[in-house]
Amino acid sequence: MDFDPKITQFIYDNPQGVLTTYRRNGRAQMSIVTVRPHLEGVAVSITESRIKFKNLRRDPTCSILISATDWWSGFIVVDGTADMTWSGNSEPESLRMARREIYSATTRRRATDWDEYDRLVDEDKRVALIIRPEHMYGTFFDSNWMASQARTRK
Repeated sequence: MDFDPKITQFIYDNPQGVLTTYRRNGRAQMSIVTVRPHLEGVAVSITESRIKFKNLRRDPTCSILISATDWWSGFIVVDGTADMTWSGNSEPESLRMARREIYSATTRRRATDWDEYDRLVDEDKRVALIIRPEHMYGTFFDSNWMASQARTRK
């Protein structure tokens, strides 16, 4: 599912989100994350030591709520499947490049010292997570909300 440019811009302008994964017992586990649009979905950087990673390894079904910065003036929920690049499923060079791509996407910048960055994210056991969208909903898609945002920006 390709994002409409307006959706991409909304995600880019609103980098905070709540990632929902599912525990063994079926209950939701939610985490606040930084998000960025990605060619294949929504990009997030997580670590192998977190529960969300363990949940996604067991069940890649997930959702992410991306809210306007003020948390009240619009949101998008992306339901999808997690695609993770991590130390247990990737060659070192592929993992290194995936981590760099996610870093650049989620921070809007390039590292000043890529060797140092590579060392730190390797120690941190960073995972490049792409949420591949299957369904989206939210007030962002309400034509009244989109029209009010257009008037506000003028």
